Amino acid sequence: MLLAVLSAYCITLLIFRVWITKSIFYGFLVWNLVLAYIPFVVGKMIIVKRLKKQILLLWFLTWLLFLPNAPYIITDIFHLRQQTSMPIWFDLLLVISFSFNGVLLFFISVSDIYSILLKNFSIIKTWIITTSIFFLTGFGVYLGRFLRFNSWDILSNPNILITGILERILQPTSHPRAWGFTLGFGTLFLLVFLIFKTVDTNEVKMRV
Repeated sequence: MLLAVLSAYCITLLIFRVWITKSIFYGFLVWNLVLAYIPFVVGKMIIVKRLKKQILLLWFLTWLLFLPNAPYIITDIFHLRQQTSMPIWFDLLLVISFSFNGVLLFFISVSDIYSILLKNFSIIKTWIITTSIFFLTGFGVYLGRFLRFNSWDILSNPNILITGILERILQPTSHPRAWGFTLGFGTLFLLVFLIFKTVDTNEVKMRV
């Protein structure tokens, strides 16, 4: 419910901006937010449904494929411009609001999958998989922002997508931005998630 309220707040800000400026320049934020909800919804469906391991793996891979769309909204701050008909502080508020919404969806969704992993694997294996997810997500955000790939390119342009990925894996020194971005954001996601889980654990202890 609170996520819905936050999303409504973001869209209200955008509608107000469109009304004032008569411009839909930041309209792409709505589409990016819709994409951010996909892994969130898929994660909830995985929790609710009791699936066989083969089907569960397919759902998990689908979730992982769309997961980078959630934190991707952070990079929309690149579109922030000073020369607009709106105050820069308003545009900053607009972009940050959408970004914060996407980040919340991201960490809630990862937390859901973490709980599922914990039921099927040891704590060590669960953390290895979860940590890998954060760095894969960082790489996925890089692919979307700088190479302009989308989640559905795995079906529509698999050869180009795979070639781009292999090129950066096999020739890492030729693509420092790819690995700097991946390691930097992957580490950030991991650290924030650790804080997220610590706060959640502490709240549970306080209630007990």
